[in-house]
Amino acid sequence: MRILHTSDWHIGRSFHGHSTLDALRGVLDALIAQVRENDVDLVIVAGDVFDSAAPAAGCYRLLTDALVGISDAGARVVVTSGNHDSAARLGFQAGLLRDGIHVLTDPADIGRPVTIDDEHGPVHVYGIPFLEPSLVRHLWTGVEVRSQAQALDQALGLIRTDLAARGGRSVAIAHCFAAGVAPTPNLERDIQQGGLDVVPLASFDGLDYVALGHIHGRQRLSDAVRYAGAPLHYSFGEADKPRGSWLIDLDADGLAAVTWLDLPVPRRLVTLRGRLDDLLAAAEYSAWEDAWVCAQYTDPTPQTDPMRRLRARFPHCAAVMHAPEGARADDGSTYARRVRAARNDRELIDAFLAHVRDGEGAGEREREIIADVVEERVAAEVSA
Repeated sequence: MRILHTSDWHIGRSFHGHSTLDALRGVLDALIAQVRENDVDLVIVAGDVFDSAAPAAGCYRLLTDALVGISDAGARVVVTSGNHDSAARLGFQAGLLRDGIHVLTDPADIGRPVTIDDEHGPVHVYGIPFLEPSLVRHLWTGVEVRSQAQALDQALGLIRTDLAARGGRSVAIAHCFAAGVAPTPNLERDIQQGGLDVVPLASFDGLDYVALGHIHGRQRLSDAVRYAGAPLHYSFGEADKPRGSWLIDLDADGLAAVTWLDLPVPRRLVTLRGRLDDLLAAAEYSAWEDAWVCAQYTDPTPQTDPMRRLRARFPHCAAVMHAPEGARADDGSTYARRVRAARNDRELIDAFLAHVRDGEGAGEREREIIADVVEERVAAEVSA
């Protein structure tokens, strides 16, 4: 049996205010082509199908088209819910879907697999939706469920009990934070609480393959336990992480091979750093004029209208940051203390400039201008 493991589609997520629906549609079309080209039997989508609990109408259309496309390419589909999804909204039409498309969002069904047969016998696919401890502990009386790790342990125990009775090969799908991986900063929504919700790798022992979701970069925790990551870049912090999915082969004995399949990147992402004038004109940045750009300009002081100016060269500049080089160390003096220490209006203005410009007070020419303005103001008050 050949399985394609994908996750974290995040349909409806924006990228610095820009819609990603069209880009994601193109990437998912490429994934569907890979399903057809590689004779995939089953596609797994391991949670965070949508980016929010209440997606817009266009998001449902994209999901429907993707699932139908995968089915038309000859594969069955098993989808589970993640921490971004509303399990109720994602799963409400599960019973109305065409044969071969399974949306598993009900924790009460964890011990009941989707079973698919090949020439070597059955493969049992167990979908574990994202388990919020406070919402699922009532399902398992007498079991302590105060963390997601405990909820996962209970779910995996149910799976092992069912599998022992059925026999055959097994695949589990879960959306969690497993031990041994690092998230992209400020990207994956934190589902840890003081470390209690980190799921130990040993929790997944005994299964032929475990398809994980939640981490946006591909990760191999063991041969049989992996994250596929997101199919689209959603943050500059993950610009260097490849996009794709895992192609898994099961033979009569279980896991036989795992291969990475790259997906196209609709638009490259890059963080450029330098003085604003260099970013606007230097030839070394020419290769990135069609990329998504995060510009970090290093001028000592903030510049006027940097986003508008940068977009004249980089139409897809999505973020601008002032990141001055050699910023002066804080002398420990508060702004209020500096104001009290000012002996005249010129020193008061200089204290303000140092406060708003990361310690840099007035330059020589600026001091001349300040002196002229202060003198004019004094003269006006005297003559009034």
